[in-house]
Amino acid sequence: MKKAVVCVSFGTSVPAGRENITAVENVLRQSAQDRIFISAFTSGVIRRILKERGEVVPSVAEALEELWKRDVTEVLVQPTHILCGHEYDKLKREAEPWRDKFEVLCIGRPLLTDTEDLQTLAAELSAAYPAQAGETLVLFGHGTDHTANMVYPALQTVFHLSGRPDVLVGTVEGWPAFGDVLAQLKARDGKHVHLVPLMLVAGDHALNDMAGEDPESWKSRLEAEGFAVRTTMRGLGLLPEVQTMYRTRLEEELDHGA
Repeated sequence: MKKAVVCVSFGTSVPAGRENITAVENVLRQSAQDRIFISAFTSGVIRRILKERGEVVPSVAEALEELWKRDVTEVLVQPTHILCGHEYDKLKREAEPWRDKFEVLCIGRPLLTDTEDLQTLAAELSAAYPAQAGETLVLFGHGTDHTANMVYPALQTVFHLSGRPDVLVGTVEGWPAFGDVLAQLKARDGKHVHLVPLMLVAGDHALNDMAGEDPESWKSRLEAEGFAVRTTMRGLGLLPEVQTMYRTRLEEELDHGA
């Protein structure tokens, strides 16, 4: 009986950002040493860019096809996605036609799926980024028009209820948006802001939309409003505590017979 794990990420075309994904994959690989381990990306655009550079990363369907050809019988598809959003829905759609090809095909959960997950992440980020006098920590998320976007304001609430009112959560493509974050910053006394990616990878969005020198980046817009801004270009994937959260996700699925 052959068993396998397909570790699925959105993907990134930014070389420096790839280490975030690799770090999580390495932790998951260690917890599934008795299984074939394959990486896959859900973003077709990123897979195409990487292919043009000479690197082939399979889609979910392509990874499952390869495992089927290798006579694998049990597969756990474990995402590294943050939310149960559009990319997670896409992952499930791509995997569904292959369900009858395997004796067991299970799909794990993203990082944030319930209140406990939010509390755990807030505690880990609070430890990684302790409160600084006169400074507001702004976590920069991707955002989505999917209902899963509610995770972002919920996470900010968890921070505030746990004693970190200095933490704000914003998104580049969802809500709270830049204007919502700016309004909260203006209502505070401090004029110092620390921008940190709330994304698995500190990739294109973090490099350009968050910390870029372009006038439309969050850093530039905040500086234009009179704030002193510093940035940390570290994705969630490089935080050992977050890696542990992903490993726990995988081990829970394996313990349930996936």
